[in-house]
Amino acid sequence: MKVLFIFGTRPEAIKMAPLIHEFKKHTAINTKICITAQHREMLDQVLEFFNITPDYDLNLMSPNQTLFDITAKALKGLEGVLDTEKPDLVFVQGDTTTCFVGALAAFYKKIKVAHIEAGLRSFNKYSPFPEEINRGLTGKIADYHFAPTAKAKNNLETEGYKDNIFVVGNTVTDALFLGLDILKNTPSPQHSALFSHINFDKRVILVTGHRRESFGKPFQNLTNAILEIAQGHPDVEIVYPVHLNPNVRSVVNQTLSGVKNIHLTEPLNYADLIWLLNQSYMVLTDSGGIQEEAPALGKPVLVMRDVTERVEGIEAGTAKLVGTNREVIVTETQKLLSDASHYQTMSQAVNPYGDGTTSKQVLDILLTVEENING
Repeated sequence: MKVLFIFGTRPEAIKMAPLIHEFKKHTAINTKICITAQHREMLDQVLEFFNITPDYDLNLMSPNQTLFDITAKALKGLEGVLDTEKPDLVFVQGDTTTCFVGALAAFYKKIKVAHIEAGLRSFNKYSPFPEEINRGLTGKIADYHFAPTAKAKNNLETEGYKDNIFVVGNTVTDALFLGLDILKNTPSPQHSALFSHINFDKRVILVTGHRRESFGKPFQNLTNAILEIAQGHPDVEIVYPVHLNPNVRSVVNQTLSGVKNIHLTEPLNYADLIWLLNQSYMVLTDSGGIQEEAPALGKPVLVMRDVTERVEGIEAGTAKLVGTNREVIVTETQKLLSDASHYQTMSQAVNPYGDGTTSKQVLDILLTVEENING
């Protein structure tokens, strides 16, 4: 059986990595890897960290690329890969443009598609944009839906899908545990240099914020909230790896530069990010991945978005939706900093995104189903 993994961004690479390692252990499966490199440098860092070598690299990333550029170039590039490899099954992950186009290309070649992290929905087609539509369209094409939670499965069933929906948790937890094991076994000396100016004897708040739907006044509100938290709590250290998007950098640098207990860094590679996450007290974020990773380490999350497709964390109590309202962000952060029982409740809530066995579950399910189909 030949399986082709298609991905193109750092988040996809992180969530595909443990799955690829699991599949490569199985001698009955011929595992191939194609990256579109919709992202380049950040993607390469993850591939190196997890020791993954692609068989195909479309190298699509270009300056000022648009969704039109990525979609057209990826679709045409994948045509040649699929013609050469003729896989039995294509794996795509999540909700990126690469995910949707990978599914579409496989569909055009009448190749089966397995969708990892299927069934997430915000029910607002412009938030997150374009991810909400990408995952819905991928679901239309997929033959296997590997849903991270029961709620995601329910979303798919509500949309009329009946067959091959499996609740398996999220591979992001597998990747997190695998990554921390790698760091434990091969200590990275750059950590001490990279974070040497941060006092880890204090409580550390990790901040990530870059969603395009927040650009403008909402993002200014968000950064104003971080400033107020820093000024009101000199006993905490705030670390903000700043996204490369100029819409993010200009506001962050203008509002938060020069504050003693705010540390603005360049975007962190995956190894440094999970190391920092493991050291952190809590997280302020609009990132989907960190909403899933932090609960596995018992870190409360305040989600700085108006809507999130990862509602399981909200319902489980590992995360709280605070939007981009300055006052709400500040109030909820202060509550976690000052109320030990509230912090304990969030940090000890059961992680709804899996226990680190998702990759093995996916492999076992696929082998069982395909064996039944092929007799």
